Amino acid sequence: MEASAFRLWKGGNGNVDFKGIQKREEGRFITRYNLTYETVDKKEKVYEIISRKNNLETFESLHGEKPDAVVIIATDESGERILVDREFRLAVGGWVYNFPAGLIDAGEEPEESARRELREETGLELYEINDRIGLSYSAVGFSNEMNVCIVGKARGEFHESTSTVEEIIPGWYTKEEIKKLLETERFAARTQAYCYLWSRM
Repeated sequence: MEASAFRLWKGGNGNVDFKGIQKREEGRFITRYNLTYETVDKKEKVYEIISRKNNLETFESLHGEKPDAVVIIATDESGERILVDREFRLAVGGWVYNFPAGLIDAGEEPEESARRELREETGLELYEINDRIGLSYSAVGFSNEMNVCIVGKARGEFHESTSTVEEIIPGWYTKEEIKKLLETERFAARTQAYCYLWSRM
C-alpha cells in the first residue's frame, strides 16, 4: 500500500521526500518491499528492503519497538572461553562462525528466548544472565530486523540441534583460539567484532 508523502530527512541542498511503501513479495519468514522517495535533486529512487514484518504501510511503521530476534553472548563458568557456533548458512553457501541466535516467539521475553534458543541449538543451559544490550539492527543496509543481545554464562554438555534444518557445531574457544579463527575463517559481522575485542581484553 502506498503511504502519503512524508518529509523524510534534510539533505545537503534541501529536503528528501518519502513517497510510499509497496509490498512486493511475502514469504514465510520475510517480506520484500520497495520504498520510494525523491532525492534532493528531485529524482525518484526506489530502495529495496526485506522485513520480518508483513504489514508495513507507512514511514513510521519502519521503526520497530520490539526485537525480532535474540543473540546470545555467553562464556563458560570460568569466563575464559566464549561460545561460538560454526554454522552452515545457505545464503552464503558455506560455514560461518556466529553467536547462537534465533527468532523470539510470540509472548516470549528476550531472556526466555535466549535460554530456549541456546538449549535447542547447543544443549547448553544459560544459567546466568549478566546484561541485556539495547536494540540493534542485524543488516541495516537492507533490512529493519532488530536484535537484542543477552550476555551471560552457560554450562552443560553439547547436544545436536533439535532442528533438522540447522547444521550447527557449537564450541568453546579461548582468546588465543579466537585470534587464530579470526585470521582464517568467515564470521558474521557482529560476532567478528565482538570476538576481536574480547580476544584482546
